[in-house]
Amino acid sequence: MTPIRHKDSDSDPVLDAVRDCVLAVGVRRTTLTDVARRAGVSRMTLYRRWPDVRSLVGDLMTREWIGVATGAMPERRPDRSARELIVDGLVAGVAAFRAHPLITKIVDVDPELLLPYVLDRRGASQEALLELLSDGLREGHADGSVRPAPVGLQARSLLLVVQSFTLSLRTMTDEDDPDLTSEAFLGELRTLLERTLTP
Repeated sequence: MTPIRHKDSDSDPVLDAVRDCVLAVGVRRTTLTDVARRAGVSRMTLYRRWPDVRSLVGDLMTREWIGVATGAMPERRPDRSARELIVDGLVAGVAAFRAHPLITKIVDVDPELLLPYVLDRRGASQEALLELLSDGLREGHADGSVRPAPVGLQARSLLLVVQSFTLSLRTMTDEDDPDLTSEAFLGELRTLLERTLTP
């Protein structure tokens, strides 16, 4: 995942076009020619910003994942602690990620695209999520609702937990067993987060 290159990428027609292509045929079958055609630009215009489809998809994933994460953050209210906001946001975020059509398509068709960011290195979206988590944790330390610990360690530990629930949850669910549904696991995630963060 590479850093977003332009501040206006939230409404970038090229990223919208690559999203449509990936949803239609997957990453491996998406070409720069297809993306250029959908976006109404030349291939040379794309090559000036992205050397290949994978870098283009990397920027798309960064945009989409940050959008999901920020969209899942609950509204701040004076009667809610930072810990409540973190826990609610992470549980809602996992549910939103799992329902997102792009992550579903990639997991189903091109799962190897995610492996470097699970096994080898952090990507731009993970760095952005760590920054969001770190900000929330600092607020939780300040209001006394979050157990004191090094912020970097806490943020990375939380991200490891929610990544596993996001990417691996379906390997553990059994929707025919009321104790093992997706909703039941999200409840267990909430308990894990509450207990690890409570002072």
